[in-house]
Amino acid sequence: MLTLTLYYATNRNHIGPRWSPKSYGQDFSADRSNNLRFGRITVEVSREKIKYFQAHNVDNRAGDGEGLSAYIEKKLRKKHLISAFKEPEESTDSISAPQPLASTTAFHELKKQMEAKRDLVIFIHGFNVDWFEAVASAMALELMLNRHSHDNDDLKDTSVFLFSWPSNGKMMRNKAYLSDRSDAEDSSIAVARGFLKLRDFLMTLRPKHDDIALKECGQQLHLLCHSMGNYVLQHALTALIKLNNQKHLPQLFQHIFMCAPDVDDNVFEQEQPMANLHRLARQVTVYYNNGDLAMYISDYTKGNIDRLGHNGCARPLQLHNKVNQVNCSKIVGGVTEHSYYLWATVNEDIRHSIDGINYNDSVRKRSSQSTQVWHLI
Repeated sequence: MLTLTLYYATNRNHIGPRWSPKSYGQDFSADRSNNLRFGRITVEVSREKIKYFQAHNVDNRAGDGEGLSAYIEKKLRKKHLISAFKEPEESTDSISAPQPLASTTAFHELKKQMEAKRDLVIFIHGFNVDWFEAVASAMALELMLNRHSHDNDDLKDTSVFLFSWPSNGKMMRNKAYLSDRSDAEDSSIAVARGFLKLRDFLMTLRPKHDDIALKECGQQLHLLCHSMGNYVLQHALTALIKLNNQKHLPQLFQHIFMCAPDVDDNVFEQEQPMANLHRLARQVTVYYNNGDLAMYISDYTKGNIDRLGHNGCARPLQLHNKVNQVNCSKIVGGVTEHSYYLWATVNEDIRHSIDGINYNDSVRKRSSQSTQVWHLI
């Protein structure tokens, strides 16, 4: 057996005791939608099952992350352990040392992982995802990203940290979708606050501090948003600018991966909500699929304009030089058409970006129209 551990932040309501909940629900935390809880969750899984899904063929390509996620979800629903990090209680005692915030506890534990030569990917899930589905997706993402690292000494492991917002986790035609869009927008302040907490923690790691334990570890931070998780990011960017008093955005991430993004296809253009997203990272990559049924439904049944995750950017020649887009249409299909960030070739492409591997015609092919537009082959 293998024990999987995932660190998380959430603004969902807790089910059961606050600091040792059984789960998290479909509503916001009772302490407001912008309140964040931090903690970790563990589950035991079969090592052989994990290896099976990591190598299982899907459409003649090895790696079934969606099947892996479904397996982990079943195990989570049967048995798991959640440990929520306690927030310090207010005290009038001026002598006692202040207790660390829950976010600081989480960041210190994540830093220990990164000191073991691990990059960290922050994952924001999409629409129609309950708590256990979100955790399973994040755990599967980490396992898929690392499926070749144990066979290659030059590859370092990557850890995944989950931000879970109260997506409904059930389908009710248009109502569930519209409800989730509203919840995604309301979650934006929580995400922005989390980014600022992360920035403040990173500032404590600067060399001016004498404490060796607080030195920078040298690893990289990345952000991966799936589907409506990109809509969360869109509004978090707006909230971040306001919370930061209109100052320059902190460059927190090496890469931002926007997978099947359920946002408008003109979102990067001037005066649009994500025109400044590139300031948060050294590189932004958009993955889209022309055959994505979820994007089609969002376009035509919900009254949205064309989706970024369906046809890519409306005007690719106007993209900032940090932004690239990758057309996955030729290599995804069937049930993998929307969650393809967990699947075979796309997942490997994300891993290559994390590892800083240069692309060539055997993996990606540049479009003849733009050097920032690629096709997976």
